[in-house]
Formats: sequence, structure tokens, C-alpha cells
Amino acid sequence: MKIFFHNNCFDGLASAAVFSNFYRNAIWRNAKFQYEGLAHRAGQLFLDVQFDGDENAIVDFKYSSDRHLTWWFDHHQSAFLSREDELHFRADNSGKKFHDPAYRSCTKFIVEMVRKYFGFDSTRLEELIQWADIIDGAQFADARAAVELHEPAMKLMMVVEGVRNSNRIQSLIEDFQEKKLEDIMAIQWVKDAFQPLYERHLQSIEIIRQKAHCSGGTIFFDVSDYDLEGYNKFIPYCLFPQATYCVGVSLSSYRSKVSVGSNPWSPCPRTHNLAALCERHGGGGHPVVGAISFAPNELPKARRIAQEIARELRGEP
Repeated sequence: MKIFFHNNCFDGLASAAVFSNFYRNAIWRNAKFQYEGLAHRAGQLFLDVQFDGDENAIVDFKYSSDRHLTWWFDHHQSAFLSREDELHFRADNSGKKFHDPAYRSCTKFIVEMVRKYFGFDSTRLEELIQWADIIDGAQFADARAAVELHEPAMKLMMVVEGVRNSNRIQSLIEDFQEKKLEDIMAIQWVKDAFQPLYERHLQSIEIIRQKAHCSGGTIFFDVSDYDLEGYNKFIPYCLFPQATYCVGVSLSSYRSKVSVGSNPWSPCPRTHNLAALCERHGGGGHPVVGAISFAPNELPKARRIAQEIARELRGEP
């Protein structure tokens, strides 16, 4: 079983863990698992992806119409790369491909689908399921709780988002099935990875404080001059609790990224569907949060579109 998952994302790894546990216990106990992380980027997402397992699954990531894809679960509004892909999914009668954007986390979505259709008992994974739903659905008491990282799950979120060693990340998928989250945080390599990431987190708070400004209920910042691809997305709302929206520009080795979010604790209600807004420029996401990926050399384009989006969210002409 080869499982493709949303890389460097707590919900993505938790989704892979839950699906693996289901498959191992309900479908094929002696299955061997191979994992591969997928990232949003400009261009064809599946160009170099090899669906070469005996069975292949994608969790928490866009749909592929490749004939070798056996299982699929996603909860994003923008789940399909094309109308043809969506029609391909609608015509599927395997009973192994599922989509519902009403769910806050893909982890919870997978659990409920395999419980309903396959009778799977997910009790042993309840801590992981609960935290994936809290983290991906931003179900924190306030922005400060999301930024201060007191809970083991929040510290693991930072490790998952910040570590670029694929073997380390994939090992967490197995750990998620076997250990409590506080015990995973006690693993030596996890502790070693967390400390510099936490120090970087504190630095990112100060960088965003310096670079961000808020007007018309919308925060805007450009940190493409810094190595801040994996910053905590709740920092802007901690700094500007009065804001409704946030638009940020960042740069990594494989993409220029425009992040568009809404403040879960905003005093003013959200009126824009951010997934639909991002879809206009080739991106997507959820109604409450979205993103657009461009090639690294398209940073000027990313900056221009980010400014356009910020003006629209402010209601400016």
C-alpha cells in the first residue's frame, strides 16, 4: 500500500496514520506501507508522482484520475485540478473514494467514512483524531493559545511543519498509530528538532510584527526576503486581533506562495469565500483559508496578486 499525503501538515500526517491503521486492521493485516509526501506547487501536481503500489491512496490532497489510484479522501473545496477530474470522481463506483468539504479535518472525515462503510473502530486513535480536528479547524480558544504552543500536539505541529527530512516525517506516521503525542515529543530526534524550530518561531513573530500592517480589517505582509515558508499561520491574528483577513507572501526553494486566511476569532464576520478567491489564480483551499502557489521566479507576480487580493478583501476599488 502506497499512501500519498499532504506533506508537512499535521492533518496530512494524521490522515495517513488513520488510513494506515484502518487498512492494516480492516483490509490487509500483512500489508507493507510506503509513504510519500505531496506539496502544492505551480504547474502539474502529479507530473513526477508514481502510483506504483499494489494499491495506492491519496489523503488530504487533490484528486488524481490516474487509473492506479485506489483510495482517495479529501475535505478541501478545491479538490479537483480540472472539471474532467471531478467528473471522473463522480463516475467512480469503487466505494473507496470520498470527498466532503464540510469537514474541518481530513482525519475526522476518514474516520467517519471508514467507520460508516467498513465498520472500523478508531477508538485507539482518539487523541490524534481530536487534535487533528482542533489544529486543522483552528478550534483554539484564541489566537494566543494557537501561538504559544503549550500542548504536545501543538509542538508536534511545529515539528511536522518545519522538518524537511522525509524519513523523519514519514516515521511519525507510524508513531502516531502507536504512541501518545506526549511520548512522541519525548523521542530524541523530535526534541532535538523542536528547539531550533521553536526559536525560529519566536523570531518569526518578531519578523511578522515588523513586516505586517493592518487596514480595512485585512493584514498584509511580505516575508519573501526571509526563510519563513513554515511560519505559524495564527501569528498575524495574535498581533492584530481586530482583523478579519490576512494575506501573506512567502518564498521557498520550490514556490512563491500567497497565503490567504480569515481570523477565527474576528469580531467581524467573514464575507468572502477564500477558496473561490484563490481558485481564480490557480490556487484553492477552504472557504476560511486558501493559498496560491507560483514558481519561485514568479515572485513579482505573487506579490502583485497578493496586493490585489488584499485590496479586494478591504473593499477597495
